[in-house]
Amino acid sequence: MTLVDGWPARSGLLDALDTAALLTDAEGRVVAANDLAQRLYGRSDVALAGRQLVPALFGEREQHQMETVLQRVLVGDAWRGLMQLRQADGATHRVELTCSPLRDGEEVYGVAVLLEDIGGQEDTALEAGRLRERLTRLARVTSELATAHTIDAVRQIVITHSADAVGATMAALSLRDPKDPGKLRLVGLTEGNPKDQERYATYPVTDENPAAEAVRTGERIVIVGERELAARYPDAADDRGERSVVCLPLHGATTTIGAIALVFPGIRILDTAELEFFDIFADSCAQAIERIEVQEVADRQSAKLTFLAEAAIELSSSLDYEATLAKVAQLVVPEFADWSTIDLVDDGVLRRLAVAHIDPAKVRLAQELAEKYPPDPDAPTGAWNVMRTGQSEFVPEVTDEVLEMLDLPDEQKQLVRDLQLRSAVTVPLIARGRVLGVMSWIAAESGRLYSEADLALAEDLAKRAAIAIDNAELHSQTLAAAIHLQRAVLPDSMPVVDGMDVASWYRPSGRTEVGGDFYDAIPLRDGRVALFVGDVMGRGVAAAANMAQMRAAVRAYAAADPRPAAVVGALDAMFGLFPTDQLVTLAYLLVDPTTDSLTFTNAGHPPPALLRADGTTEQLPIADGAPLGTVPQERTERSVTFCAGDTVVIFTDGLIERRDEDISTGQQRVLDALPGLAADDLSAALERFGEHLTDPSRNDDVATLAARRLR
Repeated sequence: MTLVDGWPARSGLLDALDTAALLTDAEGRVVAANDLAQRLYGRSDVALAGRQLVPALFGEREQHQMETVLQRVLVGDAWRGLMQLRQADGATHRVELTCSPLRDGEEVYGVAVLLEDIGGQEDTALEAGRLRERLTRLARVTSELATAHTIDAVRQIVITHSADAVGATMAALSLRDPKDPGKLRLVGLTEGNPKDQERYATYPVTDENPAAEAVRTGERIVIVGERELAARYPDAADDRGERSVVCLPLHGATTTIGAIALVFPGIRILDTAELEFFDIFADSCAQAIERIEVQEVADRQSAKLTFLAEAAIELSSSLDYEATLAKVAQLVVPEFADWSTIDLVDDGVLRRLAVAHIDPAKVRLAQELAEKYPPDPDAPTGAWNVMRTGQSEFVPEVTDEVLEMLDLPDEQKQLVRDLQLRSAVTVPLIARGRVLGVMSWIAAESGRLYSEADLALAEDLAKRAAIAIDNAELHSQTLAAAIHLQRAVLPDSMPVVDGMDVASWYRPSGRTEVGGDFYDAIPLRDGRVALFVGDVMGRGVAAAANMAQMRAAVRAYAAADPRPAAVVGALDAMFGLFPTDQLVTLAYLLVDPTTDSLTFTNAGHPPPALLRADGTTEQLPIADGAPLGTVPQERTERSVTFCAGDTVVIFTDGLIERRDEDISTGQQRVLDALPGLAADDLSAALERFGEHLTDPSRNDDVATLAARRLR
C-alpha cells in the first residue's frame, strides 16, 4: 500500500479489502491507495499516493463529472455510480465507484473511494445483481414520497436521495410556475455549477432543453453521451465532459406539472426495467406534489376561515371599535401580513387608527412615517384613491418599475426599498354605501407576494370590520339619544319637602344601553307627598321613551287625583286605550303627615321596606296587583302608620335579584341593611345602602328612593 506521510496508520486497512480502494484529502489528492488500486490504476514508477485523483484516473471527458461527485461527497453526501476510468495499461474500463465522506465529528476531511471494475460484465449475473440493487434503492426512495408532507421534502428526496440511489451526479426538479404556467421554475438542484441556478431559475416551457421538452411532450427524454446532447440541444451543451441525461415528465391529473432531470457520468446505457422504474418514481413524485398542493390549499383555506372566525369574535366582542380594530390588525400579523394598518376618515382627515407589526420598533416607525409622509388626498393611487373610488388597490409585486410609476419623493421610494416592501393590498371599509376608511396589508421581510385570493380575504375582513364600525357608530348615536332622553326625564335632584328628607340613588347597568327604571317625589299643595318607583322592562331607546311617557303620565294623574288606587287605575285605563307590549311595574305611595299615614298600591313591583324610628324594620305587603294594564282588575289601597323618624325605601328589582337565588333572600337582605339608613345624611346613607346590596355581576339598572319623616 502507498501512503502519504502524516495520514493515520489505520489507512492500512485498505489492503484488507478485495477491491481497489483509495483515500483522498479535501483537495482531491490521493493520500492512500491499496496495492490493488496501485496495480490497476497507477504506474509502476509513480505511486498513486500524492497525485490528484481526477487527472490521474479519468480522461478529459470524464473529469468534470468526477469533480462534481467529489464536491457532493465533500459536503457530506455519499455517492455510488458507474464511470469510465483509465487503467495503468491506458485502456478505459467501466468501473462502479462508491464514494463516501471521511469525517472527524461534523467535519468532512476526505473521501474514501472503492473501485470495482465491471468492464465486459454487462450480461452477467453480477451486473443483474447490481441492477437489482439500484432498483431496490430507487423503490425505497419512491416509498419515501408517500410520507412527504411538504414540497421541500419532495425536493430533498428528488435531488439527493434519488440521485444517490441511481448513481446520478446531478438531479434537478422543475415545476410549472403557478402564476405563469408557461414557465418552469427550478425548485431544487444538487450542488453544482452556480450558473445552473441562475440560468434555470425560471425558464419558458418552450425553451430548448431536455426538461422543457419533457414537460411539453409529456414523454421521457433520454440522451446518451455529450455528442447527442450537443446535437439535440445546442444551447444546453457545454464543456462539462461526457455525460448522459434522463428527463422524466411529472404527469399531474390534468397536465404535466414539471420534470425531473438526472445526469449520469459518461456513456450510460439504461436498462429498460430501470427506465420503467424511473417512470414509476416520477409518477409517485407528481402524485406527492399534487397531494401536498391540495393539502396546502385546504390548510390555507382553513387558516383563512379560522382567521375570519377569530376576527368576527373580536369584532363582535365590544362596541369600542377602536380597540377592537387594533386587535384585528394584530391578528393579521404575521400570518397574512408583515405590516397591517387601518385608517378611518375623521373630519375629512385620514386618521391612523391601528398599525401592527411583529417588531414593536417597526410599529413606532410606521407611526412616524405616517406623520412625516401623510397621504396626499389628490394622489391617483394610495389610501385616498381607495377612499374616493371605493375600489381596492392590489400591488402583486413592488418592483422598481412600479415604484417609478408612483408619484413619490425619491426619499420615500428609497425608504420603500430599505424596508423591503414586496407586495401590498389596500381595501376600502364600506358600510351601507359609505366608505369609512381603508385597511392595508403589506408584505415585506417575509418575501410573501399577495395573490387574488389574499385580496379577497382582505376584502372579506374589511366588510366585517366596516359593519362593526358602522354598528358601533350607530349604537353610540342611539345610546347618546337614549341617555339624553333618560337624563331629561329622571330628576336631577329630589325636591325640598317641608318636614321630610327625600333622597334617591340610581346606578345604571354595566352595559352600554340605558334601562327603563324611573322614579320621582311629588310634593302636593295640601302637604302630602307622592312617591313612586317604576320599571319599564327592556333596554335602549324604546325603554327610555316608554319610561319618559310613564313618568309623565304618573305625574299628570297624581296632579288630578293623588290617591294610589286612582293613579294606578288611571294608568291601567291608559294601557287599555293604548295597548303596548311593554311590561311596566310600579310602586306608588302617598305620605300624609296630617294623619301619620302611608297609603300605597303595588302593581307587580318589589315591595317597599320601612325603617321605624325605634330601629325595627318591616316589609310592606307583597304586590297585590299585576303589572300595569296586563289584566282587568280593580286596584286597591293599603295603609300603614308613618310617623316622625320613620323611613320608607322604594327600589327596583335590580337591588335584590341575584342569579340562582330566591327573591325572598334578597328582600331579607334589604331588611337587614335598613338600619344603615338611620344616619343623619340620608343621601349618603342611601348610596352606601345601594352599593352594599347591588350585585356587581348583574347587568341591571338599580333605582332607589327613600323618604324620612323629620317631624
